[in-house]
Amino acid sequence: MTLSLTVTDSADPADVEAIGRELTAFNDADVGPSGRRPVVVLVRDEAGALKAGVSGYTAWGWLYVQWLFVAPDLRGQQMAAKMLTAAEDEARRRGCHGAFIDTFNPAAETAYRRQGYEIFGELPDFPPGRRRLFLQKTL
Repeated sequence: MTLSLTVTDSADPADVEAIGRELTAFNDADVGPSGRRPVVVLVRDEAGALKAGVSGYTAWGWLYVQWLFVAPDLRGQQMAAKMLTAAEDEARRRGCHGAFIDTFNPAAETAYRRQGYEIFGELPDFPPGRRRLFLQKTL
């Protein structure tokens, strides 16, 4: 059998989907189905414009907050805490026992720690001059 190895920044979406499908099948067989479901929290103004939001998912009893955004005019008003609480409440309804998130923003770190998250890992100089923190919380 002759194999080829390709490195690209523009993969066919079907190939990327196949990677995910194959990994999911392997993990399902190894540790059982993840039960992965998206969790999205949206904050809109009276005109319907998106002003803040959380995007993540629940799987294997954990909430992962992948993205959290707050528009500049809403920062400093506990919006991150309100959205995290909503996502955590939904995760609990789904039977989750923990949550995790990562950041390299010092202000976000402060907000997450105030919400009860604790650091469990760190990558120095990611990005250069900062540190990427991984935080978790028991739900």
